[in-house]
Amino acid sequence: MNPNEKTTILVTCSPGLVEYLRGEVEALGYTVTATGNVDVELQGDLYDAMRLNLYLRTAYNVLYLLRSFPCDTPDELYRKVRQMSWEEMISPDEYVSVVTRVDTPTIDNTMFAGLRVKDGIVDRILKKTDSRPNSGKERDNVVIQLYWRGKTCKLYLNTSGQKISDRSYRKVMTEAPLRESLAAAIIMATGYDGTQPLVCPMCGSGTLPIEAALMATHRVPALLRSNFGFMHTKFYDEAAWQAMRTEALKQSKKRGGKTEFTPAPIIATDIDSWAVEAAKRNAQTAGVEHLIQFAKCDFAETEIPEGGGIIVMNPEYGMRMGEIKQLEETYSRIGDFFKQKCSGYTGYVFTGNMDLAKKVGLRTSRRMVFFNGGIECRLLKYELYAGTRKNKPDD
Repeated sequence: MNPNEKTTILVTCSPGLVEYLRGEVEALGYTVTATGNVDVELQGDLYDAMRLNLYLRTAYNVLYLLRSFPCDTPDELYRKVRQMSWEEMISPDEYVSVVTRVDTPTIDNTMFAGLRVKDGIVDRILKKTDSRPNSGKERDNVVIQLYWRGKTCKLYLNTSGQKISDRSYRKVMTEAPLRESLAAAIIMATGYDGTQPLVCPMCGSGTLPIEAALMATHRVPALLRSNFGFMHTKFYDEAAWQAMRTEALKQSKKRGGKTEFTPAPIIATDIDSWAVEAAKRNAQTAGVEHLIQFAKCDFAETEIPEGGGIIVMNPEYGMRMGEIKQLEETYSRIGDFFKQKCSGYTGYVFTGNMDLAKKVGLRTSRRMVFFNGGIECRLLKYELYAGTRKNKPDD
C-alpha cells in the first residue's frame, strides 16, 4: 500500500448533485474519468484525496481505491482481504469500521460481507503484530468501504470517515434542516456569486445563507472539521495536511469580507425568534456572521434591497392533511410576496410538494430536481419582472 500511488478516487454525493460535484472537482484541476448517478471518479493519490476532503462543498465521501479483485464467495472475499498488507496502513491501536454495498447473487446478507472484510483485516494485523484493532459501527476512525457487484469486489479507504457535508458549524439546529451539501448545491444552482443581494426568508437554522456567505468569500468549507478518516491511518502526513490548511486559510482571508471583496447584502429572516438565534450562532461558528443581516419577521415583511438580486425560500412541504391545508395559504402568500415586493429579482422556491407549489401561482422558468433525504424535490425558478401576472404554472 503506497499513499503516493495514483489510483481511482470515487467521490460520492446525494442524488441530484452530481452535476455540481463534477463542476467542483474540475474547478480544482482534476479530470473526471467517469460519472455515475451519485458519484464521480478521477485518478489521484492520497494527498489528492485529502485536498478533495478540504475543498468540496457538495460531496459526501472521498473514497480511495485500495484494491479491486474478482470474487465469488464470502470465503474467497475473506482470503483475499487477509492477503492485503493492512498492517502497513492500520495500527492495532486503531478502531476500524466496515461499510458495505453488495449486489451479487452469491450473498444476500450485506452484514455478513462486512463481517468477512473486518475479519480479514483484523486477522491479518493480529498475525503480523500480535495485536488487533477494535472494530464496530462508529465511523470516527478508520473506515473501509466494500463495493461488491456481480463477481467484482472493490475495497476503498473512506478518507472522509463521517460525511464531509458536516461542516461542524451547525451547533444549533431547527426542525428538519437542509444538509449543508444540498444547501450549497441549491445556492450554486441559482448562479449566486456574491455580487448581488441574496435574500433568504424562512431561513431556519441558517444553512442556505451561511453556505452562500462561505461561497461568496471563497472560504474553504472543511476548515472547521478536525477529524477525517485519513488521519487515523499510518499514511497520515500531518505536515502536508497543515500546509493544505494554511493555503486554504490564505485563500479564505484574501476574499474574507474585510479586504479585497465584500459581498452584496445577504439577508436572512424567520418568524421564529429561536430559529433566528440559531442561525446567528451557526453563522458565528462558521465565521460569517458579519456578512449576514438577520431579522425576525414574517417572510412577507422581509426588507428587499433595491436593484434586483436573488431570493431563495425553503417552505415546509407538509406531511399531514391539516398541515397541507394551512400551507396552501403560505404558498399563495409566497406568490403575492414575489409579485408585490420582489420585482427585478430572480425567485427560487425549494419544495418537496408540487401540489403546494402550484399555489404560488406564478409561471416557472425552470424546475431543477434535487433530493432532500428520501424526498424528491424541485428548485423552482421564477423570473420576477415588473408587472408579473399570476399565471398557470408550467406542467
